[in-house]
Amino acid sequence: MASSEEDGTVEEKENNNKKRTKSTLATAWLTFYNIAMTAGWLVLAIAMMRFYVQKGTHKGLYRSIARTLKFFQTFALVEVGHCAIGIVRTSVIVTGVQVCSRIFMVWFITNSIRQIQNEESVILFLVVWTVTEVTRYSYYTFKLLNHLPYFIKWARYNFFIVLYPLGVAGELLTIYAALPFVRRSGMYSMRLPNKYNVSFDYYYCLIVVMLSYIPLFPQLYFHMLRQRRKVLHGEVIVEKDD
Repeated sequence: MASSEEDGTVEEKENNNKKRTKSTLATAWLTFYNIAMTAGWLVLAIAMMRFYVQKGTHKGLYRSIARTLKFFQTFALVEVGHCAIGIVRTSVIVTGVQVCSRIFMVWFITNSIRQIQNEESVILFLVVWTVTEVTRYSYYTFKLLNHLPYFIKWARYNFFIVLYPLGVAGELLTIYAALPFVRRSGMYSMRLPNKYNVSFDYYYCLIVVMLSYIPLFPQLYFHMLRQRRKVLHGEVIVEKDD
């Protein structure tokens, strides 16, 4: 019996050591990732400010930062993986929707349709994204380092109140501006007859995407408001079962 108990104790210690090692590695990776993403979005912020100061106009700004924007926004797909493997306790679906909607805006709207790249709405959502991401990633970085300044915490849970609706407005206006060009060009669309016997109209797809903001935006926005009350005011939030 003593030998069996000792074996059990040794096995339990080994499991605990493995868990601690995994936790340490996960924390180290997340810290590195968030520092890198904070730096990346800061580079974008500085590049946008420098462009506007030098040129005195927003025209051409998107093209000047497009490569950096596409890299860092696409790299954010890693966050879906973080949720999937459990090193971040956030919904895979919620994170996936948020990240993929951003990637869609970058690759399949703004990058694909050059005629809209100088629209004010593009600059609007770029500024909003940049401020949001610098705040968000710096918040995660300082929290992981156990040195979270109150201002960063306050900014994380207050800036979104204004920035989130502005960002959504910028995205919707950009998609709306893209509709005439998509309809004329027939881009990404498939007409019958074709060898796949499939029909797809990107124009109507974009309209569906715009309509999807109606149910999704309030859910995400009120989720953030609940998190704000919980973090800043210590309220206990009880999620209702559907």
